[in-house]
Amino acid sequence: MPEVFRMFGIRFFFFANEHLPIHIHVQNADGRAKFQVLPKVKLLVNKGLKPSDIKIAEALIEENKIIILKAWEAFHGKAE
Repeated sequence: MPEVFRMFGIRFFFFANEHLPIHIHVQNADGRAKFQVLPKVKLLVNKGLKPSDIKIAEALIEENKIIILKAWEAFHGKAE
């Protein structure tokens, strides 16, 4: 389970056997969520994260989109 980065107590990661569309999982002490990265950042699943944590995670994903996409490509291969 490769961790891409960790900020403000939120862990941003992929699972080893991921699938398209490109997405990232986030987790903190309250729960976890999954966000689509492309074509735009979009919440797909939320299991316990507070609305404020969702907003923070979404902003961090948007700010770090290039890092996330490079990490996805390095681990899973280029997305078509």
